[in-house]
Amino acid sequence: MKSASSVTLLILLVFAIGINYIDRGSLSVVKTDVATEFELSNTQLGLLFSAFFWSYALSQIFAGWLVDRTDVKWIYAGGFLVWSLATVSMAVSSSFAVFLLLRLLLGLGESVAFPASSKLIVLNFEEHRRGLANALLDAASKLGPTLALLLGGLLVASSGWRMLFLVVGLGGLLWLPAWLWLVPSQKKDTKQHAATRTTVPVSALLRRQEFWGTCLGFFCLGYTWAFLLSWLPAYLEESRNFSKESMAIFGSLPFLAMAITSILGGWLSDRLIRGGASTTRVRKSFMLGGLALCALPMFGAVLANDHRVCIGLLCLACASLGFYTSNVWAITQTMAGPYAAGQWTGLQNAIGNIGSAISPALTGWLVQETGSYYSAFAAASVVLIAAVFCYLVMVRQIVPLEWQHQSHELQGAT
Repeated sequence: MKSASSVTLLILLVFAIGINYIDRGSLSVVKTDVATEFELSNTQLGLLFSAFFWSYALSQIFAGWLVDRTDVKWIYAGGFLVWSLATVSMAVSSSFAVFLLLRLLLGLGESVAFPASSKLIVLNFEEHRRGLANALLDAASKLGPTLALLLGGLLVASSGWRMLFLVVGLGGLLWLPAWLWLVPSQKKDTKQHAATRTTVPVSALLRRQEFWGTCLGFFCLGYTWAFLLSWLPAYLEESRNFSKESMAIFGSLPFLAMAITSILGGWLSDRLIRGGASTTRVRKSFMLGGLALCALPMFGAVLANDHRVCIGLLCLACASLGFYTSNVWAITQTMAGPYAAGQWTGLQNAIGNIGSAISPALTGWLVQETGSYYSAFAAASVVLIAAVFCYLVMVRQIVPLEWQHQSHELQGAT
């Protein structure tokens, strides 16, 4: 693609990820309302939150395989349509069982987003531009929950919880015509299509310790991120006695802080690499520092007596985590290269979102059994420290890996 097309593509991807996270995060905004209407326990709500992540995680495996072999444009469009319709349908759901089914469908549709985005970034952005490109996508994933909490919370307070799903589901569909109109099909460029087809088998990925390092680290991120995304609004309402309006305002601040530092981390890392700094040193410094600096204020927030201190510590924790998330996908894309980017991303996201699936259900059980959020915050902090060791031990150098199993067609196109 030409430079202007790359910019257009990135803008569309950023909007898509933002919509993605608004849709998946809307349930956390209406948690207390849905629990009251359907008379749900915290354990049942944990299952509702985790249902999305189970279908999302398992579908990543196929989604990653698919985007490396077919036209990414149409795969993305199909997934977007499925998840938008699932969101709209939640507005008319009538029972716990129906809601559970729609959450599973939402996860299935959204599973295409990151493998497809990762593939397109590898194809259209050089190494020294990928940090900012990925950071903008990551910032969108944080601004999505920010808007869901801030505007969604105010909308629910005035119009009820069903209106939120109706507005975000139908509003998101406005993205689809722009994608279909502006993004070219890969099949129109047969040379590029041949060059980016992959025959790298899953077994080749599974033999690499770098692959397992990124996947286990992402598992830890998934656990912590799902905990924040699913349970932070409920924590502020139930344990801190915030009103719906106060929760909407103050609960959105940590996600906003993460979005800001993600963009800053992506821009700064790219600038350092362009200036001659080692890719390995730069990317790993941002990742390891972000994880380590997040853990302590995360646990400190639940111990704080003052509500303002609690929100401040949550903002500090999320801001630190933003430096990690700004670089995590650039590392995967560099090591995988164009031949395995979609498949590696899909598998990594699948394993990461197993952590996301475990987190909400385990949190719901912990809160139900202990009557507080102390153990839930402690678990998230410990998991973050575990991620640091995964990256330190298993991901040594961030360089393109060599794949031995490439087809003659692919080799001839290079």
